Amino acid sequence: MKIVLFGASGNIGRPTTEELLRRGHTVTAVTRAGHVDGLEHKALTVTTGDVTDAAAVAGLAASHDAVLSAVGPRIGQENDRATIVGAARALIDGLRRAGVTRLVTIGGAGSLRTPTGTRVMDDPDFPALWKANAEAQSEALDLYRGVHDLDWTYVSPAAVIGAGERTGAYRSAGDTLLTDDDGNSRISYADYAIALVDTIESGTAIRRRITVAY
Repeated sequence: MKIVLFGASGNIGRPTTEELLRRGHTVTAVTRAGHVDGLEHKALTVTTGDVTDAAAVAGLAASHDAVLSAVGPRIGQENDRATIVGAARALIDGLRRAGVTRLVTIGGAGSLRTPTGTRVMDDPDFPALWKANAEAQSEALDLYRGVHDLDWTYVSPAAVIGAGERTGAYRSAGDTLLTDDDGNSRISYADYAIALVDTIESGTAIRRRITVAY
């Protein structure tokens, strides 16, 4: 496929770019700086673009098969709502203008449900630093859930996502946080990237939120 990837140089975007190229897709990688350090490939084009600008999204998405957004604000350094909700609005509007229907976007874990039915972000021990991000991600998910003319999928990671090996193994679920036998919820950036690419390739989980974890 020909895929536009917003946020291609980030912790999630970089391994996702590599995963797409590994599988033979043609990638237009969109970053703030217009480059992805140390990554060159004949099927890769890198450009600048603003994911919160619907006109820019439309122009970049045109003639592509799908859009993948791995954009997130720098925690504590940027306005979470402006970036996350702004991106959701622009992606919805921009894809409609471009006539592209398939969208896979990264999400947050804060709005996932625990076994008791409460949201992860409502736990008293939820980190204060991440609260604004979680609230913005929840608002963005509500926006997507009101969209019925695009084939969107919102992919929430585990409660903890970070550096780690690429195993190719993960589990998926719907709106409930996934944990292992010890109660831990985690996934590596590399395996989250695999899940994102699996989702865009399979064409499944249309107009749904899913979550992935070990």
